[in-house]
Amino acid sequence: MINEEIKAKEVRVVGVEGEAIGIMSSDDALKLAYDKGYDLVLMAPQAQPPVCRIMDYGKYRFERDKKEKEAKKKQQVVELKEIQLSCRIDTHDFETKARHAQKFLESGNKVRVVMRFKGREMSHMAIGQEIMQKFEDSCSEYGSVDKAPVLDGRLLSMVISPLKQK
Repeated sequence: MINEEIKAKEVRVVGVEGEAIGIMSSDDALKLAYDKGYDLVLMAPQAQPPVCRIMDYGKYRFERDKKEKEAKKKQQVVELKEIQLSCRIDTHDFETKARHAQKFLESGNKVRVVMRFKGREMSHMAIGQEIMQKFEDSCSEYGSVDKAPVLDGRLLSMVISPLKQK
């Protein structure tokens, strides 16, 4: 809240340089801020009395937005990539999918490995578990298992998250 939006009768005023001016009515504080060519900004509304600061509000907003934008740039977005396997996968196909998963993990993304069982394949769960374990071993130097293989209906899925890079 700034200037006329401040409804408190008395406020504690802090000056432009951060120096404490004292407690005064909000009208007097507003007049003081206008005389100096600044705005009166409510900083701590829960305090007794509320704390207001005399400052250039436009400049303050600009600096705050600039800091938020800079923080957003430094933030790393982690995507969840999905790789689908079947329990009848051939060795070359398996190696190709494992290489794809390793690339995803190297670039900092999580990988969800899904094995879909069709028809009578549901009776061969052990084969699916073996393939998932083999896939986990092939990706072990790039990532660690975040969520162990879990059967959900006809899907066996696990999540591998990347190792922290130095």
